Amino acid sequence: MKAGMLFSGGKDSSLAALMLSRDYEIELNTFVFDKEKGIPGVENAAKTLGFPLKKRVFKEGLLNIVMEMMVENGYPNDAINLVHRSAIRCLCEEYDVIGDGTRLNDRVPMLDYAEIQRLEGKYNSALVRPLLGFGRREVNRLVEKYFTVEYGETGGHIKNGDYESEIRAAFSAKGIDPYKIFPSHHEQSLITGRKLQ
Repeated sequence: MKAGMLFSGGKDSSLAALMLSRDYEIELNTFVFDKEKGIPGVENAAKTLGFPLKKRVFKEGLLNIVMEMMVENGYPNDAINLVHRSAIRCLCEEYDVIGDGTRLNDRVPMLDYAEIQRLEGKYNSALVRPLLGFGRREVNRLVEKYFTVEYGETGGHIKNGDYESEIRAAFSAKGIDPYKIFPSHHEQSLITGRKLQ
């Protein structure tokens, strides 16, 4: 059975994909707002894992909605959850199983149990979150065991498929300082290799 994995190229989604690959045929899915955006870092991470990758484009207008929400709220959490929910809904239309790399102590993105029940009921699909029982320390230990990883700040030299990088760039393009919305020094990861076991 195929599982559509939400994939940023980072350590969490890579580890979750590896875990799910024991029971499912994995297809990685990276979402972008701009169809012209290249994702070479994510493509390399997918190649490293050995799973096929699909680049998907969010519906037009979502980026503006998300930016307006962030400015109105003064923080990104609700808007990032909206983006995440949109990605999951899209995958529910194609896959019976959707993989998500959220961890035990993640605050964002994180859908609550009622939202997941509604999505699963509406689309007759299953959302599988293999890292939900793992905290950051244990995820990092497992990542160290299986992967080589590059770390850096979102929007900097790390070119992963995290939703946040495009949103930050859109704020900057409009002359709005993204650090008024997003926390500074938010470290991201990108898988650069796989360790032989």
